[in-house]
Amino acid sequence: MSLPSTWLKKLPGFQQTPYGVEWRVLRLLPRILLAGTVLPALAAWLARFLFVAGSASDIERHIQTFDFFMVGVAVFVWTAVLTVGIGCIIVWLMKGPAYVADGYEVPHSDQPKV
Repeated sequence: MSLPSTWLKKLPGFQQTPYGVEWRVLRLLPRILLAGTVLPALAAWLARFLFVAGSASDIERHIQTFDFFMVGVAVFVWTAVLTVGIGCIIVWLMKGPAYVADGYEVPHSDQPKV
């Protein structure tokens, strides 16, 4: 099935906006995602050596609470990276070429009925 010839025609005279901050942010997102995953995991691992005061059940409870907090931090970073990434892709698409939409004649457009 092919598209009609009137579909996806670029708007004549449209000047494409140059790409800007969205590309720089998109390039940073994988590093932010990696850091936002590795740093909480490293902190949770280090907590096993730093929480040494108290009884065994107190230490275990503190470590478990800290682990839950680090999982929350990691999930927050993943969600933020996904949200910012979607926003950057939307901006990138909006800066792309403009296409002709609804390119059909309306018979009464110049003379509306009263």
